Amino acid sequence: MSITFTVRDVMHKVAAKFVPAFLPGAKEQYYLRAAHQPELDIHDIASKAEVYSIHTDPRVIEEGFTAALKLICYLAADGYRIKTPLFKLKLSIPGVYKGSERELPKDVRPQAHITPSADFADYLAKRVEIEIDDKLDSSGAIGSAIDETTGQADESATIGGLITINGAGLKIKADDAHRAEAGLFFEAASGARVRADVVPVNEYRTLRAMVPEGLVEGEDYTPVVVTQSTAKRGTTLLKEPRVIYADFTIRAQR
Repeated sequence: MSITFTVRDVMHKVAAKFVPAFLPGAKEQYYLRAAHQPELDIHDIASKAEVYSIHTDPRVIEEGFTAALKLICYLAADGYRIKTPLFKLKLSIPGVYKGSERELPKDVRPQAHITPSADFADYLAKRVEIEIDDKLDSSGAIGSAIDETTGQADESATIGGLITINGAGLKIKADDAHRAEAGLFFEAASGARVRADVVPVNEYRTLRAMVPEGLVEGEDYTPVVVTQSTAKRGTTLLKEPRVIYADFTIRAQR
């Protein structure tokens, strides 16, 4: 299966910025990451069709896209390997076995593996240019949020479970005057924040916290860290707290 991309612009330009490296074993101080724009849902994607010279009614795109994704979900869950113009999807079962087992351990679940298609990888290679933005973000960064209940990264937050926030400059510290402002928060689309009251791991690159009961199941939240500590591992406190926003949202679930 192939696809012909006919769009308004010949070359796409993606701005990238330096962010502090946070994964163990990183050989340099910074990663170069695409500067993310607000997340798009299916409705948002469909509404932008005309911008890229796709003259199909956005409602048709949205309805068809939704139905196709639902069908792909059902087929993949039944064991089919899916091949689309953009990605390939297949399931795997983790672990190694003797060959005599008749059931899996209770904590073993199928895992989805998604890889870009050859057509899409070729399009990115030929039609996308990276422009480096030299303005480094020195206020810290949230790199990922791993839901320890599901193992998903940057997708979910299981209420009452543990979540690990990786990044740089995350350590939560505050003086008495700002103690109520500091912490790890989950910010709703309305701007309302819910604090994680239990944070057993509070380190420069890692926060490990219990997802608060105050989150609403099915709602999307942005992880936010508010701290008075310096971003460079300093022991002194800033005069005012700094705020670190994740560039992704996670969905509260049970």
